[in-house]
Amino acid sequence: MNFVSDNAWGAAPEMLESLAAANSDAAPSYGDDAWTERLTVELSRIFGRPVAAFPVISGTAANALALATIAPPHGAILCHECAHLVTDECGAPEFFTHGARLATLPGRDGKLEPDLIEATLARFACGSVHSSQPAAVSITEATECGTCYRPEEIAAIASVAQRHGLRLHMDGARFANAVAFLGCRPAEVTWKVGVDVLSFGGTKNGALAAEAVIFFNPPDARDFEYRRKRSGHLLSKMRFVSGQLICSLEEDRWLRWAGRANAGARALAEGLQGITGVEIAYPVEANAVFARLPDEKIRRLRAAGAGFFDWAASSSGRTLVRLVTSFATPEAEIERFLETVRA
Repeated sequence: MNFVSDNAWGAAPEMLESLAAANSDAAPSYGDDAWTERLTVELSRIFGRPVAAFPVISGTAANALALATIAPPHGAILCHECAHLVTDECGAPEFFTHGARLATLPGRDGKLEPDLIEATLARFACGSVHSSQPAAVSITEATECGTCYRPEEIAAIASVAQRHGLRLHMDGARFANAVAFLGCRPAEVTWKVGVDVLSFGGTKNGALAAEAVIFFNPPDARDFEYRRKRSGHLLSKMRFVSGQLICSLEEDRWLRWAGRANAGARALAEGLQGITGVEIAYPVEANAVFARLPDEKIRRLRAAGAGFFDWAASSSGRTLVRLVTSFATPEAEIERFLETVRA
């Protein structure tokens, strides 16, 4: 019963087939192959406009390189205090930007709020050499709390960012889960509402190791390729990463896989509701469930072989845990988990 992370599960069978297909013959290296060229075409089709797309192999690299392209070393990047940028990337954004500051803000359900962004920006000494200069805002879709920004929420944040001359970055490690939940077109939660650059995730959604940085205004990519090379993320056999992303986009597999993961989270949440001592902490919208469980139940679950992440320290005999489902989580494991909780 593994609910630690969607990273815990392997690759979809179709992904392995795509790797075999890319391995069938020799091909140009460093992204000059047909797969990488086709990936840009496919992503432009999916988003309904020409984009500049760059494959990388990790979400951390995607986020850090994207932000380094839009924020200078003396810049400040506003993001949620629970953002992956802050809590799980070991200072990579600061390292890749050569010193840009992450300015963290609170926000309900893992979301940034336009009014608080505005108030925070007012505290910066813009134009002063003694202060970091606001350069970008970064949001996460779906958020670290498993919630999803609606298009109008993103548009409101983008409006503040644009008014202050800032770029808007979206960490989309679970972008597929958000789009599957919202039931909208990808463009409706990205460039059409003001997102400038997206870290498009594949690894948590059926890929072996495949992400892409997508610039919706290609000239914004300017020196991205040089940054990617200098940081060691320009792969010589790029076709194996590009081929995975193409595979996920074909036949809308990325949305189908994400929808399956989301359905697993809903089944978990519905099963947990009503059990004495259990409380769902955040709306369940993507593929994560945050629940406060009695510590005794947690001990019994772990003794039975369940894996999950303790999100917060125990308080009053209960602990907030995170349960994440994937495209491959068996329904039988979800039911066994629920039976153990009920027992």
